[in-house]
Amino acid sequence: MTQVYFHCSNTKGILMDRRGTFVSDLIEACEEATRRVRSLVAAANLEDWRQWALHVSDEAGDEIFVLPFAFVLGNPH
Repeated sequence: MTQVYFHCSNTKGILMDRRGTFVSDLIEACEEATRRVRSLVAAANLEDWRQWALHVSDEAGDEIFVLPFAFVLGNPH
């Protein structure tokens, strides 16, 4: 098990994940990242999430991967 952190950012700022989440592997980290993005987008708010990205980092603060929200949202029609 590895503890990873899911930080969200756009050009205006960063939302820091200070608790982290334990995952067993990279696949689980990717699945959790996708769940978090979908959860934020589904919440009732006026935020335009297309310019946001979710940054997944390890315990040392090293970035593992970045998931742009637009990747999960797809292209607007």
